[in-house]
Amino acid sequence: MKIKFVLNNESVEADIHPDMYLIDLLRDFDCLGVKKGCDTGTCGACTIHVNGKPALSCVMLAAKADGTEILTIEGVKEDAKRIGSYLVDEGVEQCGYCSPGTIMSVLYLEKRVQNPTDAEILHYLNGNLCRCSGYAGQLRAIRAYLEAKNNESC
Repeated sequence: MKIKFVLNNESVEADIHPDMYLIDLLRDFDCLGVKKGCDTGTCGACTIHVNGKPALSCVMLAAKADGTEILTIEGVKEDAKRIGSYLVDEGVEQCGYCSPGTIMSVLYLEKRVQNPTDAEILHYLNGNLCRCSGYAGQLRAIRAYLEAKNNESC
């Protein structure tokens, strides 16, 4: 089955099997920042944006990507580097496996909520599991990133 979609602002076409999951297709396109963590949609390591909204690529059939716009961590390199630097500054980057999914969730949060509370930040991070560190450091890092971003726009 052939599908067409936009991947990180480039039109692509793929020949897929009907039972193929989107994560496998994205990794075939060298989107290796999309991590396989659980294959059940519970860890968030595979988080991408589909038509501007977060989606878990490990539980989404590739066929559903037909006609969509998909954004992975590879499509937001500059934003990812910046957010990642805040995570590093807070000491929460240990293995980094959860970082791509977390960063994609932060970028969605940033679009949806202006000046989010800690509870709102945690709500948007819900489902992004980190097995190395507690979430207090991530919360501090995200808060610092968002504050810096708000100060730039003032």
